[in-house]
Amino acid sequence: MQKTKKPACRQAGKLLVILGPTASGKTDLSIKLAKKYNGEVVSADSRQVYNGLNIGSGKITKKEMQGTPHWMLDIANPKRKFTVSQYQKIALKAIKNIQKRSRLPILVGGTGFYIQSIVDGIVIPKVKPNWKLRKKLAKKSNKELYNLLLEKDPKRANNIDRHNPRRLIRALEIVISTNKPVPEFSENPALTDFKILQIGIKKSPQEFKRAIKNRLLKRLKNNTLINEVKKLHKSGLSWKRLEEFGLEYKFVAQYLQDKITWQEMINKTQTESEHFVKRQMTWFKRDKRIHWVNNYKKAEKLVKQFIK
Repeated sequence: MQKTKKPACRQAGKLLVILGPTASGKTDLSIKLAKKYNGEVVSADSRQVYNGLNIGSGKITKKEMQGTPHWMLDIANPKRKFTVSQYQKIALKAIKNIQKRSRLPILVGGTGFYIQSIVDGIVIPKVKPNWKLRKKLAKKSNKELYNLLLEKDPKRANNIDRHNPRRLIRALEIVISTNKPVPEFSENPALTDFKILQIGIKKSPQEFKRAIKNRLLKRLKNNTLINEVKKLHKSGLSWKRLEEFGLEYKFVAQYLQDKITWQEMINKTQTESEHFVKRQMTWFKRDKRIHWVNNYKKAEKLVKQFIK
């Protein structure tokens, strides 16, 4: 007797993306949608991939997961840099694994390049790390790195995050190693042949400002964030490396070195976080495929239609 084929799962070949700046509420929204639509979360956060970076990166706790499986957390040693290429390879494997089990993969995060590497199947330039060069460049300030890139590759300098030393060093590494400008990122549609829905969370500048302030005060309560940074330093992470992680890690590390006062640490973290939100929104707004929402009801309506 001929077997009848099972109907294809509604989630098969689909990918839901929940994105937005820091402190936008991505975690809460992703858990609600995952529980309702048989989903599993794939993190797209460049700090949450590292072991031990928990409080300062806003990494979700086991309790907050509410039983929802999470991928791409705690997969890298913070002493070593984790590349977009590495992220793309492992995240794609996780997404396909989730789809294979007839569940809905939900890519969640605020790291624009991580998300773009998956959504557009970006082909990352294959230039091997030059550790000697990286060590040399790491001694330079962000301004010095940016000016050097501006001199060697003006086009790349004009569309890079000049406040991100890791990106600046990687761009310079490519330029110096190949003696050519950083190549335009090409896309390989076959790499991520998914049906994709991207949902962005929008808030007013005032809402972001309040959310950042409340989150920071909560993380500093009972010295939880301070103790985390102390522990990371004690485990072998240099102050310089901790500062490279930016935002809370940068300014708490400076405070612990007596470079700034407690109040300066709070003020600088608040200001830099607000600037970071603006940079993230600038990145996301370039993608016209993103559906922006400001509440769960609107997001749920889009997802319901998406998985029909």
